[in-house]
Amino acid sequence: MVNIEGIVNSINGPVVKGLDMGSFKVNEMVTVGEQKLIGEVVSIEGSIATVQVYEETEGLKAGEKILSTGTPLSVTLGPGMIGNIFDGIQRPLNIIQTISQDFIPEGIGLLSIDDKKEWEVTITVKVGDKLKAGDIYATVPETNSIIHKVMVPYGVAGTVKDIKANGKYKINDTVVVLENEYKETVNLTLCTKWPVRKARPAQVRLPIYKPLITGQRVIDSFFPIAKGGTVGLPGGFGTGKTVTQHQLAKWCDADIIVYIGCGERGNEMTDVLEEFPKLIDPRTNRPLMERTVLIANTSNMPVAAREASIYTGITMAEYYRDMGYDVAIMADSTSRWAEALREISGRLEEMPAEEGYPAYLPSRLAEFYERAGCVKTLNGQEASVTIIGAVSPPGGDFSEPVTENTKRFVTAFLALDKKLAYARHYPAINYLTSYSAYAEMLEDWYEENVSHDMMKLRHKMIVLLQEEEKLNEIVQLVGEDVLPNDQALVLETARIIKKGFLQQNALHPEDTYVVLQKQYKMLQVIDVFYEEALRCVKIGIPLSVIRSETVIQDILKIKYDIPNDKLELLDVLINKIVKTFSGLRQKYE
Repeated sequence: MVNIEGIVNSINGPVVKGLDMGSFKVNEMVTVGEQKLIGEVVSIEGSIATVQVYEETEGLKAGEKILSTGTPLSVTLGPGMIGNIFDGIQRPLNIIQTISQDFIPEGIGLLSIDDKKEWEVTITVKVGDKLKAGDIYATVPETNSIIHKVMVPYGVAGTVKDIKANGKYKINDTVVVLENEYKETVNLTLCTKWPVRKARPAQVRLPIYKPLITGQRVIDSFFPIAKGGTVGLPGGFGTGKTVTQHQLAKWCDADIIVYIGCGERGNEMTDVLEEFPKLIDPRTNRPLMERTVLIANTSNMPVAAREASIYTGITMAEYYRDMGYDVAIMADSTSRWAEALREISGRLEEMPAEEGYPAYLPSRLAEFYERAGCVKTLNGQEASVTIIGAVSPPGGDFSEPVTENTKRFVTAFLALDKKLAYARHYPAINYLTSYSAYAEMLEDWYEENVSHDMMKLRHKMIVLLQEEEKLNEIVQLVGEDVLPNDQALVLETARIIKKGFLQQNALHPEDTYVVLQKQYKMLQVIDVFYEEALRCVKIGIPLSVIRSETVIQDILKIKYDIPNDKLELLDVLINKIVKTFSGLRQKYE
Protein backbone atom coordinates (compact mmCIF):
# COMPACT_ATOMS: atom_id res chain seq x y z
CA MET A 1 0.00 0.00 0.00
CA VAL A 2 1.25 3.44 -0.90
CA ASN A 3 1.60 5.38 2.36
CA ILE A 4 0.02 8.70 1.41
CA GLU A 5 -2.10 10.51 3.99
CA GLY A 6 -4.70 13.23 3.75
CA ILE A 7 -6.80 14.87 6.46
CA VAL A 8 -10.62 15.07 6.55
CA ASN A 9 -11.61 18.74 6.39
CA SER A 10 -15.36 18.77 5.71
CA ILE A 11 -18.13 16.14 5.49
CA ASN A 12 -21.32 16.55 3.43
CA GLY A 13 -23.15 13.21 3.42
CA PRO A 14 -21.12 10.85 1.21
CA VAL A 15 -18.91 13.71 -0.02
CA VAL A 16 -15.75 14.37 1.99
CA LYS A 17 -13.18 17.13 1.38
CA GLY A 18 -9.59 16.29 2.33
CA LEU A 19 -6.48 18.46 2.82
CA ASP A 20 -2.82 17.63 1.90
CA MET A 21 -3.98 15.35 -0.95
CA GLY A 22 -2.06 16.86 -3.87
CA SER A 23 -0.15 13.60 -4.47
CA PHE A 24 -3.33 11.44 -4.67
CA LYS A 25 -4.77 10.48 -8.07
CA VAL A 26 -8.27 11.05 -9.49
CA ASN A 27 -10.43 7.85 -9.33
CA GLU A 28 -8.03 6.38 -6.76
CA MET A 29 -9.59 4.27 -4.02
CA VAL A 30 -8.94 5.50 -0.48
CA THR A 31 -9.89 4.61 3.08
CA VAL A 32 -11.42 7.40 5.14
CA GLY A 33 -11.24 7.88 8.92
CA GLU A 34 -10.58 5.50 11.77
CA GLN A 35 -13.29 3.14 10.51
CA LYS A 36 -11.47 2.90 7.14
CA LEU A 37 -14.58 3.70 5.08
CA ILE A 38 -14.12 2.96 1.38
CA GLY A 39 -14.09 5.99 -0.90
CA GLU A 40 -12.95 7.24 -4.30
CA VAL A 41 -11.19 10.50 -5.21
CA VAL A 42 -13.44 12.32 -7.70
CA SER A 43 -11.57 15.64 -8.05
CA ILE A 44 -8.35 17.35 -6.90
CA GLU A 45 -7.83 21.11 -6.75
CA GLY A 46 -4.33 22.00 -5.56
CA SER A 47 -3.90 20.05 -2.35
CA ILE A 48 -7.65 19.78 -1.64
CA ALA A 49 -9.36 16.61 -2.90
CA THR A 50 -13.02 15.60 -3.00
CA VAL A 51 -13.76 12.00 -2.05
CA GLN A 52 -17.07 10.19 -2.54
CA VAL A 53 -17.55 7.60 0.19
CA TYR A 54 -19.32 4.29 -0.54
CA GLU A 55 -20.47 3.81 3.05
CA GLU A 56 -22.45 5.80 5.62
CA THR A 57 -20.32 8.65 6.99
CA GLU A 58 -22.17 8.92 10.32
CA GLY A 59 -19.65 9.39 13.14
CA LEU A 60 -16.83 10.53 10.84
CA LYS A 61 -14.99 13.58 12.24
CA ALA A 62 -12.85 16.33 10.74
CA GLY A 63 -9.14 15.72 11.34
CA GLU A 64 -9.30 11.96 10.74
CA LYS A 65 -6.90 10.49 8.17
CA ILE A 66 -7.52 9.61 4.53
CA LEU A 67 -5.18 6.86 3.33
CA SER A 68 -4.31 5.99 -0.29
CA THR A 69 -4.51 2.44 -1.62
CA GLY A 70 -2.72 3.28 -4.87
CA THR A 71 -5.38 1.58 -7.01
CA PRO A 72 -8.67 2.70 -8.64
CA LEU A 73 -12.01 1.30 -7.46
CA SER A 74 -11.74 -2.30 -8.66
CA VAL A 75 -13.58 -5.60 -8.39
CA THR A 76 -12.06 -9.04 -7.89
CA LEU A 77 -12.89 -11.33 -10.79
CA GLY A 78 -12.67 -15.06 -10.26
CA PRO A 79 -14.68 -18.19 -9.30
CA GLY A 80 -17.40 -17.54 -6.74
CA MET A 81 -19.29 -14.68 -8.40
CA ILE A 82 -22.07 -16.79 -9.93
CA GLY A 83 -24.84 -17.62 -7.49
CA ASN A 84 -23.65 -14.85 -5.18
CA ILE A 85 -25.46 -11.69 -4.04
CA PHE A 86 -23.32 -8.54 -3.79
CA ASP A 87 -23.83 -4.92 -2.81
CA GLY A 88 -22.93 -2.07 -5.19
CA ILE A 89 -19.16 -2.40 -4.65
CA GLN A 90 -18.99 -6.22 -4.79
CA ARG A 91 -19.21 -7.00 -1.09
CA PRO A 92 -21.07 -10.32 -0.61
CA LEU A 93 -24.26 -9.77 1.39
CA ASN A 94 -24.33 -13.33 2.77
CA ILE A 95 -20.91 -12.82 4.41
CA ILE A 96 -21.94 -9.34 5.66
CA GLN A 97 -25.05 -10.91 7.24
CA THR A 98 -22.85 -13.15 9.41
CA ILE A 99 -21.11 -9.98 10.68
CA SER A 100 -24.26 -7.85 11.11
CA GLN A 101 -27.80 -9.22 10.90
CA ASP A 102 -29.77 -6.13 9.87
CA PHE A 103 -27.55 -3.49 8.27
CA ILE A 104 -24.24 -3.23 6.47
CA PRO A 105 -21.87 -1.99 9.21
CA GLU A 106 -19.38 0.79 8.44
CA GLY A 107 -15.72 -0.02 8.08
CA ILE A 108 -16.00 -3.73 7.31
CA GLY A 109 -13.51 -3.19 4.48
CA LEU A 110 -13.58 -4.19 0.86
CA LEU A 111 -14.76 -7.78 1.21
CA SER A 112 -15.12 -9.65 -2.05
CA ILE A 113 -15.51 -13.20 -3.34
CA ASP A 114 -14.65 -15.91 -0.83
CA ASP A 115 -10.86 -16.41 -0.66
CA LYS A 116 -11.10 -19.35 1.79
CA LYS A 117 -13.15 -21.66 -0.44
CA GLU A 118 -11.27 -24.32 -2.40
CA TRP A 119 -12.10 -24.96 -6.06
CA GLU A 120 -11.45 -28.01 -8.22
CA VAL A 121 -8.92 -26.73 -10.77
CA THR A 122 -7.86 -28.30 -14.08
CA ILE A 123 -4.71 -26.78 -15.63
CA THR A 124 -5.08 -26.55 -19.44
CA VAL A 125 -1.51 -25.52 -20.37
CA LYS A 126 1.89 -27.23 -20.18
CA VAL A 127 5.43 -26.06 -19.47
CA GLY A 128 6.91 -24.25 -22.49
CA ASP A 129 3.56 -22.91 -23.80
CA LYS A 130 3.59 -19.26 -24.80
CA LEU A 131 0.66 -17.34 -23.33
CA LYS A 132 -0.69 -13.85 -23.96
CA ALA A 133 -3.46 -11.74 -22.39
CA GLY A 134 -6.85 -13.48 -22.55
CA ASP A 135 -5.47 -17.02 -23.04
CA ILE A 136 -7.12 -19.66 -20.84
CA TYR A 137 -4.73 -21.53 -18.54
CA ALA A 138 -7.14 -23.29 -16.13
CA THR A 139 -10.81 -24.25 -15.81
CA VAL A 140 -12.98 -24.46 -12.70
CA PRO A 141 -16.53 -25.90 -12.57
CA GLU A 142 -18.02 -22.82 -10.87
CA THR A 143 -21.53 -24.29 -10.89
CA ASN A 144 -23.14 -27.29 -12.59
CA SER A 145 -24.11 -24.98 -15.47
CA ILE A 146 -20.99 -22.80 -15.90
CA ILE A 147 -17.34 -23.70 -16.44
CA HIS A 148 -15.17 -20.80 -15.24
CA LYS A 149 -12.25 -20.25 -17.61
CA VAL A 150 -9.30 -18.59 -15.88
CA MET A 151 -7.54 -16.17 -18.26
CA VAL A 152 -4.13 -14.50 -18.40
CA PRO A 153 -4.62 -10.90 -17.12
CA TYR A 154 -4.51 -7.97 -19.53
CA GLY A 155 -0.96 -6.69 -20.08
CA VAL A 156 0.68 -10.02 -19.13
CA ALA A 157 2.44 -12.43 -21.54
CA GLY A 158 5.22 -14.98 -21.34
CA THR A 159 6.29 -18.62 -21.40
CA VAL A 160 4.95 -21.19 -18.91
CA LYS A 161 7.80 -22.12 -16.53
CA ASP A 162 5.89 -24.09 -13.91
CA ILE A 163 2.40 -25.50 -13.38
CA LYS A 164 0.71 -26.99 -10.35
CA ALA A 165 -0.98 -30.38 -10.41
CA ASN A 166 -4.74 -30.52 -10.96
CA GLY A 167 -6.54 -30.35 -7.63
CA LYS A 168 -8.16 -28.05 -5.07
CA TYR A 169 -6.94 -24.45 -4.78
CA LYS A 170 -8.09 -21.13 -3.30
CA ILE A 171 -8.53 -18.10 -5.56
CA ASN A 172 -5.25 -16.48 -4.41
CA ASP A 173 -3.13 -19.63 -4.83
CA THR A 174 -0.57 -19.62 -7.65
CA VAL A 175 -1.40 -22.33 -10.20
CA VAL A 176 0.81 -21.30 -13.16
CA VAL A 177 4.15 -19.44 -13.27
CA LEU A 178 5.11 -17.45 -16.37
CA GLU A 179 8.43 -15.96 -17.39
CA ASN A 180 8.00 -12.70 -19.33
CA GLU A 181 10.30 -11.17 -21.96
CA TYR A 182 12.38 -9.48 -19.23
CA LYS A 183 13.06 -12.90 -17.60
CA GLU A 184 10.83 -11.93 -14.66
CA THR A 185 8.49 -14.50 -13.15
CA VAL A 186 4.75 -13.75 -13.04
CA ASN A 187 2.53 -15.80 -10.71
CA LEU A 188 -0.93 -16.52 -12.09
CA THR A 189 -3.68 -17.21 -9.56
CA LEU A 190 -7.39 -17.99 -10.07
CA CYS A 191 -8.45 -14.34 -9.83
CA THR A 192 -7.62 -10.88 -11.14
CA LYS A 193 -8.62 -7.30 -10.32
CA TRP A 194 -10.12 -4.82 -12.77
CA PRO A 195 -11.09 -1.12 -12.38
CA VAL A 196 -14.86 -0.89 -12.75
CA ARG A 197 -14.99 2.36 -14.74
CA LYS A 198 -12.74 1.01 -17.49
CA ALA A 199 -14.14 -1.26 -20.24
CA ARG A 200 -12.36 -4.60 -20.63
CA PRO A 201 -10.62 -4.95 -24.01
CA ALA A 202 -11.59 -7.25 -26.89
CA GLN A 203 -9.91 -8.03 -30.22
CA VAL A 204 -12.64 -6.53 -32.39
CA ARG A 205 -16.31 -5.54 -32.21
CA LEU A 206 -18.47 -7.68 -34.51
CA PRO A 207 -21.58 -6.61 -36.40
CA ILE A 208 -24.82 -7.69 -34.73
CA TYR A 209 -26.46 -10.59 -36.54
CA LYS A 210 -28.28 -12.93 -34.12
CA PRO A 211 -31.23 -12.30 -31.78
CA LEU A 212 -31.47 -12.81 -28.05
CA ILE A 213 -34.40 -15.25 -28.00
CA THR A 214 -36.69 -14.47 -25.06
CA GLY A 215 -39.80 -16.57 -25.76
CA GLN A 216 -41.91 -13.41 -25.33
CA ARG A 217 -43.94 -12.90 -28.52
CA VAL A 218 -44.15 -9.10 -28.45
CA ILE A 219 -40.35 -8.96 -28.19
CA ASP A 220 -39.15 -11.81 -30.44
CA SER A 221 -41.63 -11.16 -33.25
CA PHE A 222 -42.37 -7.43 -33.06
CA PHE A 223 -39.43 -5.72 -31.32
CA PRO A 224 -36.50 -8.16 -31.39
CA ILE A 225 -33.44 -7.77 -29.13
CA ALA A 226 -30.02 -8.69 -30.51
CA LYS A 227 -27.17 -10.42 -28.71
CA GLY A 228 -24.80 -7.58 -27.91
CA GLY A 229 -27.65 -5.08 -28.15
CA THR A 230 -28.94 -2.27 -25.94
CA VAL A 231 -32.53 -2.05 -24.76
CA GLY A 232 -34.41 0.66 -22.86
CA LEU A 233 -37.40 -0.57 -20.85
CA PRO A 234 -39.20 2.54 -19.53
CA GLY A 235 -42.45 2.45 -17.62
CA GLY A 236 -44.30 4.18 -14.81
CA PHE A 237 -45.10 2.64 -11.43
CA GLY A 238 -46.97 -0.69 -11.68
CA THR A 239 -46.46 -1.24 -15.43
CA GLY A 240 -44.49 -4.46 -14.95
CA LYS A 241 -40.82 -3.53 -15.49
CA THR A 242 -39.53 -5.91 -12.84
CA VAL A 243 -41.78 -8.82 -13.93
CA THR A 244 -40.71 -8.29 -17.57
CA GLN A 245 -37.06 -8.37 -16.52
CA HIS A 246 -37.69 -11.54 -14.49
CA GLN A 247 -39.20 -13.18 -17.58
CA LEU A 248 -36.23 -12.11 -19.70
CA ALA A 249 -33.76 -13.32 -17.07
CA LYS A 250 -35.48 -16.69 -16.81
CA TRP A 251 -36.13 -17.42 -20.48
CA CYS A 252 -33.62 -15.52 -22.65
CA ASP A 253 -30.94 -17.66 -24.29
CA ALA A 254 -27.99 -15.84 -22.67
CA ASP A 255 -25.51 -18.12 -20.89
CA ILE A 256 -25.19 -15.85 -17.84
CA ILE A 257 -27.49 -13.24 -16.26
CA VAL A 258 -26.22 -10.26 -14.23
CA TYR A 259 -29.16 -8.67 -12.39
CA ILE A 260 -28.46 -5.21 -10.91
CA GLY A 261 -31.10 -3.97 -8.46
CA CYS A 262 -30.00 -0.36 -8.50
CA GLY A 263 -31.75 1.86 -5.95
CA GLU A 264 -34.97 -0.15 -5.99
CA ARG A 265 -37.24 -0.30 -2.94
CA GLY A 266 -36.16 -2.84 -0.33
CA ASN A 267 -39.38 -4.91 -0.56
CA GLU A 268 -39.07 -5.14 -4.37
CA MET A 269 -35.46 -6.29 -4.10
CA THR A 270 -36.48 -8.77 -1.40
CA ASP A 271 -38.90 -10.33 -3.91
CA VAL A 272 -36.00 -10.73 -6.37
CA LEU A 273 -33.68 -12.18 -3.72
CA GLU A 274 -36.34 -14.63 -2.53
CA GLU A 275 -37.67 -15.52 -5.98
CA PHE A 276 -34.47 -15.96 -8.01
CA PRO A 277 -32.99 -18.73 -5.83
CA LYS A 278 -36.29 -20.66 -6.26
CA LEU A 279 -36.48 -20.27 -10.06
CA ILE A 280 -35.61 -23.33 -12.12
CA ASP A 281 -33.57 -22.78 -15.28
CA PRO A 282 -35.68 -24.29 -18.10
CA ARG A 283 -32.52 -25.16 -20.07
CA THR A 284 -30.87 -27.28 -17.36
CA ASN A 285 -33.72 -28.01 -14.91
CA ARG A 286 -31.41 -26.74 -12.18
CA PRO A 287 -31.64 -23.52 -10.09
CA LEU A 288 -31.41 -20.36 -12.21
CA MET A 289 -28.91 -18.96 -9.67
CA GLU A 290 -26.33 -21.37 -11.13
CA ARG A 291 -25.91 -18.91 -14.01
CA THR A 292 -26.91 -15.65 -12.27
CA VAL A 293 -25.04 -12.89 -10.44
CA LEU A 294 -27.19 -10.59 -8.29
CA ILE A 295 -26.16 -7.07 -7.28
CA ALA A 296 -28.49 -5.52 -4.70
CA ASN A 297 -28.16 -1.85 -3.86
CA THR A 298 -31.49 -0.77 -2.42
CA SER A 299 -32.65 2.82 -1.96
CA ASN A 300 -31.68 2.84 1.74
CA MET A 301 -28.08 1.76 1.02
CA PRO A 302 -25.32 4.40 0.58
CA VAL A 303 -26.05 6.56 -2.45
CA ALA A 304 -22.48 6.59 -3.81
CA ALA A 305 -22.39 2.78 -3.94
CA ARG A 306 -25.59 2.90 -6.00
CA GLU A 307 -23.80 5.06 -8.55
CA ALA A 308 -20.98 2.48 -8.69
CA SER A 309 -23.27 -0.58 -8.86
CA ILE A 310 -23.92 -0.54 -12.62
CA TYR A 311 -20.17 -0.33 -13.30
CA THR A 312 -19.58 -3.28 -10.95
CA GLY A 313 -22.24 -5.28 -12.84
CA ILE A 314 -21.00 -4.45 -16.34
CA THR A 315 -17.38 -5.28 -15.39
CA MET A 316 -18.45 -8.73 -14.15
CA ALA A 317 -20.45 -9.21 -17.36
CA GLU A 318 -17.46 -8.29 -19.55
CA TYR A 319 -15.29 -10.76 -17.61
CA TYR A 320 -17.63 -13.66 -18.42
CA ARG A 321 -17.95 -12.37 -21.99
CA ASP A 322 -14.15 -12.68 -22.28
CA MET A 323 -14.51 -16.40 -21.50
CA GLY A 324 -16.74 -16.77 -24.57
CA TYR A 325 -20.17 -16.56 -22.90
CA ASP A 326 -23.22 -14.55 -24.00
CA VAL A 327 -24.16 -12.38 -21.02
CA ALA A 328 -27.36 -10.38 -20.43
CA ILE A 329 -27.47 -7.52 -17.92
CA MET A 330 -30.74 -6.46 -16.31
CA ALA A 331 -30.27 -2.98 -14.77
CA ASP A 332 -33.30 -2.11 -12.63
CA SER A 333 -33.41 0.81 -12.71
CA THR A 334 -31.13 3.34 -14.41
CA SER A 335 -33.40 6.17 -13.17
CA ARG A 336 -32.41 5.44 -9.56
CA TRP A 337 -28.77 5.37 -10.68
CA ALA A 338 -29.24 8.78 -12.34
CA GLU A 339 -30.86 10.08 -9.14
CA ALA A 340 -27.77 8.97 -7.20
CA LEU A 341 -25.66 10.82 -9.76
CA ARG A 342 -27.82 13.92 -9.24
CA GLU A 343 -27.55 13.75 -5.45
CA ILE A 344 -23.77 13.41 -5.50
CA SER A 345 -23.48 16.15 -8.13
CA GLY A 346 -25.52 18.47 -5.88
CA ARG A 347 -23.25 17.77 -2.92
CA LEU A 348 -20.22 18.41 -5.13
CA GLU A 349 -21.80 21.80 -5.89
CA GLU A 350 -21.70 21.21 -9.64
CA MET A 351 -23.82 23.32 -11.99
CA PRO A 352 -27.18 21.50 -12.48
CA ALA A 353 -28.64 20.95 -15.95
CA GLU A 354 -32.15 19.83 -16.90
CA GLU A 355 -34.31 18.87 -13.87
CA GLY A 356 -31.28 19.12 -11.59
CA TYR A 357 -29.37 16.26 -13.26
CA PRO A 358 -25.67 16.94 -13.90
CA ALA A 359 -24.67 18.11 -17.37
CA TYR A 360 -22.70 14.88 -17.89
CA LEU A 361 -25.76 12.59 -17.48
CA PRO A 362 -25.96 11.86 -21.26
CA SER A 363 -22.25 11.01 -21.53
CA ARG A 364 -22.41 8.70 -18.47
CA LEU A 365 -25.43 6.89 -19.93
CA ALA A 366 -23.66 6.62 -23.29
CA GLU A 367 -20.51 5.19 -21.62
CA PHE A 368 -22.61 2.54 -19.88
CA TYR A 369 -24.58 1.42 -22.96
CA GLU A 370 -21.43 1.58 -25.09
CA ARG A 371 -20.01 -1.33 -23.09
CA ALA A 372 -22.60 -3.67 -24.64
CA GLY A 373 -21.68 -5.40 -27.87
CA CYS A 374 -20.89 -8.56 -29.78
CA VAL A 375 -17.10 -9.05 -29.84
CA LYS A 376 -14.28 -11.36 -30.75
CA THR A 377 -12.47 -11.87 -27.44
CA LEU A 378 -8.71 -11.75 -26.90
CA ASN A 379 -8.67 -15.57 -27.08
CA GLY A 380 -10.56 -15.56 -30.40
CA GLN A 381 -14.05 -16.59 -29.25
CA GLU A 382 -17.28 -14.88 -30.21
CA ALA A 383 -19.24 -13.55 -27.23
CA SER A 384 -21.60 -10.74 -26.27
CA VAL A 385 -22.92 -8.47 -23.54
CA THR A 386 -26.56 -7.36 -23.91
CA ILE A 387 -27.81 -4.51 -21.70
CA ILE A 388 -31.49 -4.26 -20.79
CA GLY A 389 -31.92 -1.08 -18.74
CA ALA A 390 -35.22 -0.36 -17.00
CA VAL A 391 -36.14 3.32 -16.65
CA SER A 392 -38.63 4.60 -14.04
CA PRO A 393 -39.77 8.05 -15.25
CA PRO A 394 -41.59 9.96 -12.48
CA GLY A 395 -45.34 9.90 -13.20
CA GLY A 396 -44.69 7.86 -16.36
CA ASP A 397 -43.47 11.00 -18.17
CA PHE A 398 -41.27 9.79 -21.05
CA SER A 399 -40.09 13.33 -21.82
CA GLU A 400 -37.98 13.53 -18.64
CA PRO A 401 -34.15 13.59 -19.10
CA VAL A 402 -33.24 9.97 -18.20
CA THR A 403 -35.81 8.43 -20.58
CA GLU A 404 -35.04 10.93 -23.34
CA ASN A 405 -31.29 10.36 -23.11
CA THR A 406 -31.68 6.58 -22.82
CA LYS A 407 -33.71 6.71 -26.03
CA ARG A 408 -30.75 8.36 -27.78
CA PHE A 409 -28.32 5.57 -26.88
CA VAL A 410 -30.37 2.36 -27.11
CA THR A 411 -31.36 0.58 -30.30
CA ALA A 412 -34.52 -1.09 -28.97
CA PHE A 413 -37.07 0.84 -26.92
CA LEU A 414 -39.79 -1.22 -25.21
CA ALA A 415 -42.19 1.37 -23.77
CA LEU A 416 -44.41 -0.02 -21.00
CA ASP A 417 -47.86 1.53 -21.04
CA LYS A 418 -49.94 2.38 -17.96
CA LYS A 419 -53.27 1.99 -19.81
CA LEU A 420 -52.32 -1.50 -21.06
CA ALA A 421 -51.18 -2.51 -17.56
CA TYR A 422 -54.44 -1.29 -16.00
CA ALA A 423 -56.36 -3.20 -18.69
CA ARG A 424 -54.47 -6.36 -17.53
CA HIS A 425 -52.66 -6.58 -20.89
CA TYR A 426 -49.24 -8.06 -20.02
CA PRO A 427 -46.48 -7.62 -20.97
CA ALA A 428 -47.70 -4.01 -21.16
CA ILE A 429 -45.31 -3.11 -24.02
CA ASN A 430 -46.97 -0.45 -26.17
CA TYR A 431 -46.99 -1.79 -29.75
CA LEU A 432 -47.27 1.73 -31.24
CA THR A 433 -44.61 3.72 -29.35
CA SER A 434 -42.04 0.89 -28.98
CA TYR A 435 -39.47 0.21 -31.68
CA SER A 436 -36.45 -1.95 -32.45
CA ALA A 437 -33.89 -1.07 -35.10
CA TYR A 438 -32.59 -4.63 -34.74
CA ALA A 439 -35.51 -5.92 -36.84
CA GLU A 440 -33.69 -4.94 -40.06
CA MET A 441 -30.29 -6.15 -38.82
CA LEU A 442 -31.74 -9.55 -37.92
CA GLU A 443 -33.85 -9.99 -41.07
CA ASP A 444 -31.38 -12.44 -42.66
CA TRP A 445 -31.24 -14.52 -39.47
CA TYR A 446 -35.05 -14.75 -39.28
CA GLU A 447 -35.28 -15.68 -42.99
CA GLU A 448 -32.69 -18.41 -42.54
CA ASN A 449 -33.83 -19.82 -39.18
CA VAL A 450 -37.58 -19.18 -39.00
CA SER A 451 -39.19 -18.34 -42.36
CA HIS A 452 -38.56 -16.22 -45.44
CA ASP A 453 -41.69 -14.13 -44.78
CA MET A 454 -41.49 -13.73 -40.97
CA MET A 455 -40.49 -10.05 -41.17
CA LYS A 456 -43.12 -9.30 -43.85
CA LEU A 457 -45.81 -10.81 -41.62
CA ARG A 458 -44.53 -8.78 -38.64
CA HIS A 459 -44.69 -5.59 -40.72
CA LYS A 460 -48.22 -6.38 -41.90
CA MET A 461 -49.46 -6.92 -38.32
CA ILE A 462 -47.88 -3.66 -37.11
CA VAL A 463 -49.53 -1.78 -40.01
CA LEU A 464 -52.93 -3.30 -39.02
CA LEU A 465 -52.41 -2.12 -35.42
CA GLN A 466 -51.51 1.38 -36.63
CA GLU A 467 -54.62 1.47 -38.84
CA GLU A 468 -56.72 0.38 -35.87
CA GLU A 469 -55.36 3.31 -33.83
CA LYS A 470 -56.46 5.78 -36.54
CA LEU A 471 -59.89 4.11 -36.87
CA ASN A 472 -60.39 4.22 -33.09
CA GLU A 473 -60.35 8.01 -33.24
CA ILE A 474 -63.28 7.91 -35.70
CA VAL A 475 -65.07 5.25 -33.61
CA GLN A 476 -64.82 7.43 -30.47
CA LEU A 477 -66.47 10.29 -32.37
CA VAL A 478 -69.24 8.55 -34.32
CA GLY A 479 -69.32 4.90 -33.25
CA GLU A 480 -68.25 1.65 -34.91
CA ASP A 481 -71.49 1.14 -36.85
CA VAL A 482 -70.63 3.82 -39.43
CA LEU A 483 -67.40 2.09 -40.49
CA PRO A 484 -67.41 0.11 -43.74
CA ASN A 485 -67.04 -3.63 -43.23
CA ASP A 486 -63.42 -3.79 -44.41
CA GLN A 487 -62.41 -1.17 -41.82
CA ALA A 488 -64.44 -2.90 -39.11
CA LEU A 489 -62.53 -6.09 -40.02
CA VAL A 490 -59.27 -4.24 -39.32
CA LEU A 491 -60.58 -3.51 -35.80
CA GLU A 492 -61.55 -7.16 -35.31
CA THR A 493 -58.17 -8.44 -36.58
CA ALA A 494 -56.29 -5.94 -34.37
CA ARG A 495 -58.30 -7.23 -31.39
CA ILE A 496 -57.22 -10.79 -32.24
CA ILE A 497 -53.56 -9.70 -32.60
CA LYS A 498 -53.65 -7.96 -29.22
CA LYS A 499 -55.59 -10.59 -27.30
CA GLY A 500 -54.41 -13.73 -29.06
CA PHE A 501 -50.78 -12.83 -29.80
CA LEU A 502 -49.38 -9.84 -27.90
CA GLN A 503 -50.95 -10.68 -24.54
CA GLN A 504 -48.94 -13.38 -22.80
CA ASN A 505 -49.50 -15.08 -19.46
CA ALA A 506 -46.24 -15.51 -17.51
CA LEU A 507 -47.93 -17.94 -15.11
CA HIS A 508 -49.40 -20.31 -17.72
CA PRO A 509 -47.16 -23.35 -18.43
CA GLU A 510 -47.79 -23.26 -22.21
CA ASP A 511 -47.83 -19.48 -22.61
CA THR A 512 -44.91 -18.37 -20.44
CA TYR A 513 -42.37 -19.27 -23.17
CA VAL A 514 -43.13 -19.61 -26.90
CA VAL A 515 -40.66 -20.93 -29.49
CA LEU A 516 -40.04 -18.81 -32.59
CA GLN A 517 -41.62 -21.35 -34.95
CA LYS A 518 -44.87 -21.24 -32.99
CA GLN A 519 -44.77 -17.42 -32.96
CA TYR A 520 -44.42 -17.43 -36.76
CA LYS A 521 -47.24 -19.96 -37.18
CA MET A 522 -49.52 -17.89 -34.89
CA LEU A 523 -48.91 -14.82 -37.08
CA GLN A 524 -49.61 -16.96 -40.14
CA VAL A 525 -52.93 -18.10 -38.66
CA ILE A 526 -54.00 -14.48 -37.97
CA ASP A 527 -52.90 -13.46 -41.49
CA VAL A 528 -54.89 -16.29 -43.12
CA PHE A 529 -57.93 -15.29 -41.03
CA TYR A 530 -57.63 -11.63 -42.14
CA GLU A 531 -57.18 -12.43 -45.84
CA GLU A 532 -60.01 -15.02 -45.91
CA ALA A 533 -62.37 -12.75 -43.94
CA LEU A 534 -61.50 -9.81 -46.25
CA ARG A 535 -62.53 -11.89 -49.28
CA CYS A 536 -65.85 -12.58 -47.54
CA VAL A 537 -66.36 -8.88 -46.70
CA LYS A 538 -65.67 -7.87 -50.31
CA ILE A 539 -68.60 -9.97 -51.59
CA GLY A 540 -70.92 -8.37 -49.03
CA ILE A 541 -70.95 -10.88 -46.15
CA PRO A 542 -71.77 -8.90 -42.94
CA LEU A 543 -69.01 -8.72 -40.32
CA SER A 544 -71.49 -9.95 -37.68
CA VAL A 545 -71.64 -13.29 -39.57
CA ILE A 546 -67.82 -13.53 -39.67
CA ARG A 547 -67.60 -12.70 -35.95
CA SER A 548 -70.01 -15.49 -35.09
CA GLU A 549 -67.69 -18.17 -36.53
CA THR A 550 -66.11 -20.44 -33.88
CA VAL A 551 -62.67 -20.29 -35.57
CA ILE A 552 -62.13 -16.85 -33.96
CA GLN A 553 -62.27 -18.46 -30.51
CA ASP A 554 -59.93 -21.20 -31.75
CA ILE A 555 -57.42 -18.51 -32.85
CA LEU A 556 -57.61 -16.74 -29.47
CA LYS A 557 -56.99 -20.02 -27.64
CA ILE A 558 -53.91 -21.10 -29.68
CA LYS A 559 -51.54 -19.79 -27.01
CA TYR A 560 -53.04 -22.05 -24.35
CA ASP A 561 -54.26 -25.06 -26.35
CA ILE A 562 -51.36 -25.79 -28.71
CA PRO A 563 -48.03 -26.76 -27.09
CA ASN A 564 -44.64 -25.68 -28.49
CA ASP A 565 -43.96 -29.22 -29.75
CA LYS A 566 -47.27 -29.77 -31.61
CA LEU A 567 -47.09 -27.11 -34.29
CA GLU A 568 -48.76 -29.36 -36.86
CA LEU A 569 -52.05 -28.49 -35.08
CA LEU A 570 -51.61 -24.91 -36.33
CA ASP A 571 -51.60 -26.18 -39.94
CA VAL A 572 -54.83 -28.03 -39.14
CA LEU A 573 -56.31 -24.74 -37.84
CA ILE A 574 -55.20 -22.86 -40.98
CA ASN A 575 -57.01 -25.48 -43.12
CA LYS A 576 -60.09 -25.13 -40.89
CA ILE A 577 -60.10 -21.31 -41.34
CA VAL A 578 -59.79 -21.61 -45.15
CA LYS A 579 -62.53 -24.27 -45.24
CA THR A 580 -64.88 -22.26 -42.97
CA PHE A 581 -64.64 -19.06 -44.99
CA SER A 582 -64.83 -20.76 -48.41
CA GLY A 583 -68.00 -22.51 -47.18
CA LEU A 584 -69.34 -19.11 -46.10
CA ARG A 585 -68.58 -17.55 -49.50
CA GLN A 586 -70.31 -20.41 -51.31
CA LYS A 587 -73.47 -19.74 -49.28
CA TYR A 588 -73.54 -16.06 -50.28
CA GLU A 589 -72.39 -16.32 -53.91
